[in-house]
Amino acid sequence: MNLCIDQGNSRTKIAIFEGERLKKHIIYKHFSSLDVERLFSLYPIDNSIISSVSNIEPSVVNALHRLSKRCVLFDHTTSIPIKNCYDTPATLGQDRLAAAVAAAHLYPSENVLIVDVGSAITYDVVTEQNEYIGGNIAPGLKMRFSVLKQMTKKLPYVEVEAEELIPLFGKNTHDAIAAGVIRGTIFEVKGYMRALAERVAHFETIITGGNNPYIIKSIECAHVEKHLVLIGLNVILNYNENA
Repeated sequence: MNLCIDQGNSRTKIAIFEGERLKKHIIYKHFSSLDVERLFSLYPIDNSIISSVSNIEPSVVNALHRLSKRCVLFDHTTSIPIKNCYDTPATLGQDRLAAAVAAAHLYPSENVLIVDVGSAITYDVVTEQNEYIGGNIAPGLKMRFSVLKQMTKKLPYVEVEAEELIPLFGKNTHDAIAAGVIRGTIFEVKGYMRALAERVAHFETIITGGNNPYIIKSIECAHVEKHLVLIGLNVILNYNENA
């Protein structure tokens, strides 16, 4: 079994894979070496990989190295099964690169647009030649709601449920903000899809990230894969095990 750890801005997501099959998924607000110890005591884990957008606690790294047959600390120097064409690979978010690896694995020989709707919204592209060619970073949904409140004198902070019906045009301030943020993001995603469609004959779109339910119902012909980064980490771990 493989233990894959994705340490994000606000949460740590872990998955335990048996081969390519995801057996267990857990989300932690704070992930410590004690959690590592517990996971290894509960599951017959052989290898591990950890990716982080922030600093990893040394005690976590020490526990992973001690308990794993092979432990990979994923960064820009780690071997991956796709070509990374980013100009500054050391500054590329590891979660974005892992998602790109997963996209190429799930849709081989396809162009893929990856939309990750998390704390920030990222747009990344993998080509049918197995090349990650880059992408863009935009404010996430909560960030957009927060900025409207912080940067104006009278606009309130608005909270929207994922299943809430959002009008095209709001008739009150709450609906106007909700529609501006949610529908604006949907139009943004569709704009990237149209732009890519003008450049390649065919592509797949994958939507991932914790806030994807807010937009997926309005995006036609898109695949939802909420564990995309973890799948990518598992592919990378297996790739290095077999290298």
